[in-house]
Amino acid sequence: MIHENKSSVTEFLLVGFSDLSLPLQHLLFTLFLVIYIITLLGNAIIIVAVTLDTRLHTPMYFFLWNLSVLELCYISVTIPKVLGDLLSQKRSISFIGCGGQMYFFILFATSECFLLAVMAYDRHVAICNPLRYSTIMSSRVCIQLVASSWVASVLLSMGQTGFIFSQPYCGPNTINHYFCDIPPVISLACQDTANNEIAIFVYDVAVIVIPFLLILVSYVRVLKAILRIRSGEGRRKAFSTCASHLLSVSLFYSTGTITYLRPKSSYSLNNDRLLSFFYTIMTPMLNPLIYSLRNKEVKGALRRILSSRRV
Repeated sequence: MIHENKSSVTEFLLVGFSDLSLPLQHLLFTLFLVIYIITLLGNAIIIVAVTLDTRLHTPMYFFLWNLSVLELCYISVTIPKVLGDLLSQKRSISFIGCGGQMYFFILFATSECFLLAVMAYDRHVAICNPLRYSTIMSSRVCIQLVASSWVASVLLSMGQTGFIFSQPYCGPNTINHYFCDIPPVISLACQDTANNEIAIFVYDVAVIVIPFLLILVSYVRVLKAILRIRSGEGRRKAFSTCASHLLSVSLFYSTGTITYLRPKSSYSLNNDRLLSFFYTIMTPMLNPLIYSLRNKEVKGALRRILSSRRV
């Protein structure tokens, strides 16, 4: 994954939140710990509900189950290290450790981009082709879609991380971020990175813009189908099945697009930390709340599971 190069840097120093006072850092530690616990519990609840309740063994909830697993992995790439840094004030990370963190971060972020596009396609088929839904979205097709997303993400993230860490890093070694993200790391390379940045931009377009356009096309067709429904109640029900996914897409893609597709000249530590906070920490926490609080079937499944445990 990380090729050998002529780097003299053996570790990086993460700036993180070291510019804040110690009381504020302790406050942040408490905030991040609470968010992490809520995220773990929220996604675990969805995983358990979908696994144990046979009424939720449908394509939509199969994808939601995969999204929850993905969110658990995604937030665990960054938060434990941040919590450790806030407590110990030791902000170093080894060269290999930084590469590993970046690889898994890119892997899970790319997988989420693809999975959100798959979920949009599922909603498109459900609303635009309801009579053929069970045929088109068979169990085999659903597994193939998820597996393809993971395989593509593994290969792309491996190539991207290897490409970035094949550059020479000979100092400075201070990363202006709280984790090993692409822009602050590549800016430390000892050679001209103009070509590298072009390649990174192309990658970002492939994993952010293209899936987003597919989602947009799917929902344009979904909207047209909803508007053709004569019943107001029917339109409301059809839209409610898409509302949670639309909100997740908006949260994830808006911050991701601003972070990775904006001009390099507009990068700043404070802005990057704030944006990263939303797509690396807040989105994994909010997704289970969005899907469970707005979803009667998930809440019903949880009630049935709890009731069966009391008997």
